[in-house]
Formats: sequence, C-alpha cells, structure tokens
Amino acid sequence: MQDHEATGVENALVIHKTGTPSQVLEFHSRPADSQPLAQDQVRVRILAAPINPADLNTIEGTYGITLELPATPGIEGCGVVEISQSPDFSPGDTVMFLRRAATWATHATVPSSSLYRLPPGIAPHQAAMLKVNPATAWRLLHGFTHLQPGEWIVQNVGNSAVGRCVIQLAHSLGIHTLSFVRRPEVSAELRALGADHVFTDDEVGLTAARQALGGANASLAFNAVGGDSALRLMKLLRESATHITYGAMGRKPVTIPNGLLIFRDIQVRGLWVSRWIENAPPADVQDTYDHLSALVAAGKLIQPIDSTYPLDSYATALARLDAPDRSGKILFTP
Repeated sequence: MQDHEATGVENALVIHKTGTPSQVLEFHSRPADSQPLAQDQVRVRILAAPINPADLNTIEGTYGITLELPATPGIEGCGVVEISQSPDFSPGDTVMFLRRAATWATHATVPSSSLYRLPPGIAPHQAAMLKVNPATAWRLLHGFTHLQPGEWIVQNVGNSAVGRCVIQLAHSLGIHTLSFVRRPEVSAELRALGADHVFTDDEVGLTAARQALGGANASLAFNAVGGDSALRLMKLLRESATHITYGAMGRKPVTIPNGLLIFRDIQVRGLWVSRWIENAPPADVQDTYDHLSALVAAGKLIQPIDSTYPLDSYATALARLDAPDRSGKILFTP
C-alpha cells in the first residue's frame, strides 16, 4: 500500500443537467485531489475510456440509472494505479474498471472492489473496452443455455462491437453465427472474423437466412435493435429457443406475435451486463474476465478503434460518432 498527496491538475468532462451530450458536456480543469485515500481506496490515472451508447443515454437521462449531478460520465476504462490503500493493488498495476467510475477524466478514485487487474502486455485501448462488449458477448453465449459445437445463433447489428465479439468468441467455440447488418459492404470483414453468414437486415436477408439455416433452426437470438429487426430474429429460432435483448438501438419495442409464444414456446429474456457484474458471484466475474483478458492480450479478441481524442476535444469526438465512414469505437485518451 502507498499513500501520498496528489499534485498537479486533473481534467474531467462534467454535466450539470441531462440533455443532448454535445450541449450539456463541459470540460473542467481543477487542482488534483490532495485528500488522503480512505482504507481500501485506489487512485487510478486513466489511460483510455470509450464512448459507449450507454454513456450517451445516461447523459440524455434515458438509461437504466440516474447520475447524481453534477457528474462525470464514463462507464468503463483502463488505467494505471498511482496510489493504493488496498492490499490487492500496487502502484504501477494496470487495471480495468468493473463498475461505473466517471472515467471521462484524467483520474478516478474508487474502492478496490471496482477494479480488475489486467495481465501484463495488454493493449490499453483494447483493455479500456473489455468490461462491456466482450463480457456481454460472453454472457449471451454462456448465460442462457449450454450451446454445443455446431449449433447456430442469429444476431442483428453484427457489425457492432458486441456483434463482432460474438462472432469471434462463437467461432473459437465451434458455434455457427448468422448476422444481420445494415450495410452489406461489411460482410467480407465479418466473415474474416469467423462469421458463417452475413445478410442485410431486411426481408430479403430473412429469406436468405431461412435458406442458409434450412428453416427455423437457431438456438439463440441476440437483439440490440427492437422492432421488425427483433421479429426477424424470432422467426429463425427453433422451438423453445431463447431470444435475448441487450440493446435498443432502434428505439422501438420488441413486439412478440402470440403464435411464437403459444405454438413455438419462444423464451424472451434480457441482459444488462452491469447487473450481472453486481449480482454474480465474484469468482464467476473473475473467471470471465480472466478468460476474456487473456484472449485480448493474445490478440484473439479485438474491437476496432476508429479514433482517439483528448478530453478537451470532446465536441469533435461526439461529432465523429455520426460520421458515415466511422469504422470502430471512439476513445478518450486523457
């Protein structure tokens, strides 16, 4: 354990009210916190923190949690321990935040239970994105049924970060994937990751998917859109299969025809990985991230990065999110 007074300046992005991110975010610079750490607290210098849809929804006030304002956003990130009052962490350890920690900043002070020590040599930008998308993909594949090699899963937004993680993890497990996408030009890239089939997310794609599967034969469906896209996935599920919603990018509800419930016994579930982290046995959380971090460190589980920005360029970073040629995650690198 180590404790000393912090010096210098801290920077952070702050909101004082909810609303459109580009309108309510502010860049703040302040003297570094010089208060000694409490028992079991750890001070982390943040290396990278991604912009996730959940971050934007939280700023807008439409997410599943409400921030106590004023607040610094940021649900995940990677950093280096600078000061520790925990026997579990030492200065110089590279860590990932397991719980919301206001990571759109240069520093964060958190309880040691909020941190996971990363393996040596892991790329900080990839480590910053480890908490949400890889773990969501892992839970989708392991948390609802025991898939056997050769079984099929279907998913929408196959080009998303979670979709790409699903493809890579499923391929390593011998599980077949059929992914729907909005832009057909990404198909070759997803097949290079291990995707078996990639179709456009429309009725033409649904017809092609039925032919590829030989009917309704998928064991699991992963939905992050809602509306008609979610229904297309349901139509590809075998009897008593499970449809899991983990996102709502289309901002439309999941509407389930009565026949799929009555005659096909389709199971409808939801997944919020933050709740799983809070409620799962700590050993299960540790084991999951041990496995995932090893894959990331070995270069076997990769999320594409479009660009990185310092905190004071937040307006440019937010604008880049909507760029038609964006090809991966946007990260802050404080």
